[in-house]
Amino acid sequence: MKLKTILSILFLALSATVSAQREEGGARIPFPGGKAYIFRVQLSDKQGCTYCLDKPGEFLSAKAIERRTRQHLRVDSTDLPLSKTYLGELRRCGLHVVGGSKWNNTVLVKSSDSAVVDKLHKFSFVRAVTKVYVTPDSVKKPAPHALEKDTAKAYVDASQGCYGKGFWQIDVLGGRALHEKGFRGKGMTIAILDGGFMNADKIPALRAAHVVATRDCAWPYSQNVYSLIDHGTSVLSCMAARDSGRFIGDAPEADFVLIRTEIAQGESLLEEDNWAMGAEYADSIGADLINSSLGYFSYDDASTSYRYRDLDGRTALISRTAAMLARKGIILVNSAGNAGEGEWKKISVPADAPDILTVGALRKPGHNATFSSIGPSADGRVKPDVMAPGNPVTVISGKGVIRLSNGTSFAAPITCGLVACLWQALPGKTATDIIELVRRSADNYLTPDNIFGYGMADFSKALRLAVNS
Repeated sequence: MKLKTILSILFLALSATVSAQREEGGARIPFPGGKAYIFRVQLSDKQGCTYCLDKPGEFLSAKAIERRTRQHLRVDSTDLPLSKTYLGELRRCGLHVVGGSKWNNTVLVKSSDSAVVDKLHKFSFVRAVTKVYVTPDSVKKPAPHALEKDTAKAYVDASQGCYGKGFWQIDVLGGRALHEKGFRGKGMTIAILDGGFMNADKIPALRAAHVVATRDCAWPYSQNVYSLIDHGTSVLSCMAARDSGRFIGDAPEADFVLIRTEIAQGESLLEEDNWAMGAEYADSIGADLINSSLGYFSYDDASTSYRYRDLDGRTALISRTAAMLARKGIILVNSAGNAGEGEWKKISVPADAPDILTVGALRKPGHNATFSSIGPSADGRVKPDVMAPGNPVTVISGKGVIRLSNGTSFAAPITCGLVACLWQALPGKTATDIIELVRRSADNYLTPDNIFGYGMADFSKALRLAVNS
């Protein structure tokens, strides 16, 4: 049976919206553009790049540069765009470049002929070629999803304020204390890498969300990330919802960047390249944090699937990319995975990367959700890093309905939103400082294990630790 990797869909007993969207729809239609192969082409260097490190403003936003400067981080050669000379040579030979990663110095080349790999190897600047995607013959035509009226009544509890159904998942992590001090994510930019954000631009509780940019990094590219699956909508709601008395997210004043990297029809290595492009876009426009409720270990082409020994933070391209983020001044919060009850059991990639926050799911304090993937990494590092509510939690579906759902997919954004609030309170801290503070605040910090990691984070305690030190 194929193992899905948009993490929450495995255990949506209370709400099967996402998995249903993958299957429902009208008759099958030909794959857009017909049969094609996509290859990851590793370039040897960046000779011919027309940019220089002395002028980073030509390829990075002012906010991205300020974030590095504030954390005493240098712009380096990985930040330079890909060589225009090499890209030009590929195109002049009739090759179709559909993407690429400057951090990894890779290019994505699409062709209708699988034999193009021989042609690619003849270029002197090509170091390696990997087939990462073969298009399916057909896909199901997506069905439109209209908004539904949510009839649940608002209420304000004297002891819980106006949080509504989302109170517990914020309060149990010490988040309400940050909010009461005025830290609700203002000035922080959170990028969300996901598979789609259905109706997030129309749902009343999300209209106030400050979305500053959207981007599709998954070929074939869509012009509208709001017309795709709703997994990202639910993830966004954990942080951005504003529906007083019914559901308040934990970083409602933050800015958000919505980026599609996941391909709903199938699993392939290409999604790692998509993820890398999404992370680089988030960096380039100045995101402070990235939430990724995605993970991979089993692909349609079984020969490309991972083994336990590959979970070392260095083998998978997506994990190598994730490991670079803190060095760019960005905090990555990533789901641990929902494989705890299956044969795999372990975390997925990029959850194995160092210098990120990998988040597992709790059923209640001190009790893990049995589906939550476990660690450690293959090289013995503590994973997951921290735990957060995930079984169940309150989210908003793509139909605009506030509901309960399960998954580390939601434990991650609940954590990410509060990390943003903590960083707002401590603007002088670096990404690695904040990551370590969150770990130190957790209730299992002195005795970490491979199920809970460092334990359930306490963001109020994290702030106290920083102030006291």
